[in-house]
Amino acid sequence: MLLALPCGTALAAPPDNSQARGTYDPILDAVVARYHLPGIALGVVEHGQVVYVGTRGETVAGSGQKITPRTLFKIASNSKAMTTALLGRLVDQGKLHWDDPVTKYLPDFRMHDPWVTKNMRVADLLTHSSGLPEGGGDLMLWPEPNAFTRADIIHGLRYIKPGYSFRSKYQYDNLLYVVAGEVAAAAGGAPYETLMHREVFQPLGLDRCQVGRWNRDAVGDVAEPHYHEGTRNIPMRQDGAVIPAITSAPAGGIRCDLDDMLTWARNWLAPTPAQLKWLSAEQRRVLQSPHMLIPVSEQRREWDHSHVMAYGYGWRMADVDGTWTVWHTGTLGGMYSELMLLPDRQDGFVFMINGEADDARTVLGEVLVKHFTAPGDTHGVAWYADALERADRQATTRAAAPDTAAAQPVAPAALAAWTGRYRDPWLGEMTLCPNNGRVHFAVAKSPRLNGDVMRLGSRDLVRWTNRNVAPDAWLDLHPAQGGQAATLTMAKVDALGDFSSDYEDLHFTRTGDCP
Repeated sequence: MLLALPCGTALAAPPDNSQARGTYDPILDAVVARYHLPGIALGVVEHGQVVYVGTRGETVAGSGQKITPRTLFKIASNSKAMTTALLGRLVDQGKLHWDDPVTKYLPDFRMHDPWVTKNMRVADLLTHSSGLPEGGGDLMLWPEPNAFTRADIIHGLRYIKPGYSFRSKYQYDNLLYVVAGEVAAAAGGAPYETLMHREVFQPLGLDRCQVGRWNRDAVGDVAEPHYHEGTRNIPMRQDGAVIPAITSAPAGGIRCDLDDMLTWARNWLAPTPAQLKWLSAEQRRVLQSPHMLIPVSEQRREWDHSHVMAYGYGWRMADVDGTWTVWHTGTLGGMYSELMLLPDRQDGFVFMINGEADDARTVLGEVLVKHFTAPGDTHGVAWYADALERADRQATTRAAAPDTAAAQPVAPAALAAWTGRYRDPWLGEMTLCPNNGRVHFAVAKSPRLNGDVMRLGSRDLVRWTNRNVAPDAWLDLHPAQGGQAATLTMAKVDALGDFSSDYEDLHFTRTGDCP
């Protein structure tokens, strides 16, 4: 049941707090300068109140359209906590139970192992411990746009082989959050997007958050993603006038502005009586309690003195310098975000960036959290940025990717025995066919996954036509034998490449000649 009035309050600009501005402006400016960010919006909460709002840069580099607190950003995987809050609402309403089997709501749901299918609970969709390999099946979600539906994902899961045993370890996945969105739709009696607006955005007063299909020009003030070319920021995948609904929404497809994200943060840090009616204390506790341990990295032990790290339902959590933190990050090509809560202190911060900003996010998040957990820490942006660069260089040296600059196009005659139509059980149809004197690789349901086959030394790789969609991939061709058709497998050229490019889970079988 909806509350009669929104339980979130619209955020005016915080009072002119010269002390907060003196603290946070230099941090923000230093990160923007170090990483040449195209645009960023940062907000800070202290003792349950917004004390700082800072924006820099442009919605589109060179446009002159400045970032404001009302600029919409893709919050990416910070969408997951909104999805779990929706599920928590349905639990409060008695329409759903965390221990319900997934098949109660989605009878066609199957995992690779029938026992796992039978025993998969709604809660198991949320903790990244299902057995799916890291990023398993993400190529059905990204790159966008593609033609995969949520029904395709539910069907495709049965073909993805597990990378580890059920509930035994943490391996991040996105597909099961899409499944969780469909569970919510089945239990709530309406599409996921309708439920998100009705059960989360409207009652909390998140007036500018968007999910589903919407009109860019009617909503206005939308940040677009960028990639780096040297120190220049180049727009990528700019939106059209109508933003379509996307399959990945429950896992990472919501957009919000800074004002709404600060309202969302305060709902967790200092909930009002109305907000406590919106979601019960019990469900708040369940969502932000540890459910699956995450290994603590050496860097986190050294920088944050962390002893434990875990995943709740849509939230990560860890001790930082003896202070409990609850947070999540969001990552999509050209869009980065972080929401950090220190619940025991009612402190926190959120920022969103519309550019390639992996290291920038790490550094900014670290400097900001230290302001609360270790106020005597003297390490600023430059110190953390330099330390991260050293660590990145060492990691790159240990797993150096080959230089593919010398790769040459493969002539169709050289692959004549291999060209044809192929099929993977979950990614679907693919063609490997001659095109303008080259051999072209193209996935039917993911049109941006297309590129020419190149040869580097004795190995073949596919170089995507759009260089920003995914990392290059090795192609390994296996001859027909024993009456079985030829097959093709793939792997990342850069072993440290984005885990969502899960080529290693693919197994194409030749089904016929080129059209």
